[in-house]
Amino acid sequence: MSAQLVSLWMAAVFGVILLAAFLLFPGFFPPMPPDLTAEQVAAFYAQHQAMIWLSMITVNFCAIMLMPFFMVIVYQMKRMATPTQVLAYAYLSATVSGATLIALADLFWLVAAFRPDRDPQVTQLLNDLAWITFTVPVGMIIAQMATLALAIRLDDQPRPVFPRWVAAFNIAVAVAVAPSAFAAVFHTGPLAWNGAVSFWLRVCAYVLYVAVMFFVVRGAVRRQHQEEREQEERTPLTAAAGAEGVAP
Repeated sequence: MSAQLVSLWMAAVFGVILLAAFLLFPGFFPPMPPDLTAEQVAAFYAQHQAMIWLSMITVNFCAIMLMPFFMVIVYQMKRMATPTQVLAYAYLSATVSGATLIALADLFWLVAAFRPDRDPQVTQLLNDLAWITFTVPVGMIIAQMATLALAIRLDDQPRPVFPRWVAAFNIAVAVAVAPSAFAAVFHTGPLAWNGAVSFWLRVCAYVLYVAVMFFVVRGAVRRQHQEEREQEERTPLTAAAGAEGVAP
């Protein structure tokens, strides 16, 4: 099995663990509302301290393990017949930025649970930092989708690396997550960080994105391996035909 396929299956395994960690986090199902008082927020962290530690430490270990999956996408983008590889590097930069923000949100939740006896106002501030850092920064996700979609459209090959519909799918996911940027403004309603749009639509859209792209990338890697095998099989035949052509 190639390094690319190993990276894909690592992402599948750690992705399931990561999803389980999010399900374990007591603040996600249902998501904590932004309009809780400082005392209510502090009571939540005091009551659920152990589960917050367990879920967020698991996220700390496993979230970064999705990076090999995105690096396979970068590698496949570099195989595309585009005028430049700058889009692959832009996708890489956006992915690294997103991983950094997830790590920061994870740390804010852990710090909020670290001292449950602190001033409730401080705990509320840390909770706000965690939720807003997790929900609001969608620019890097949109950059991921936009650069990949553009690269797919510019891939000037008879058989492109990714099917053309994947470009439209990426744009649709970018549109779905974009409204989450307004979660920094609203305390209630669908655009609040616990709302139908900013939380549920964003999280579900990104989970769907990773699931769909897993199978798309796996197909591209398999085609690449098949093309490489066919090329290796043709090479001895071409060399032999050339040798016969120059024989005395």
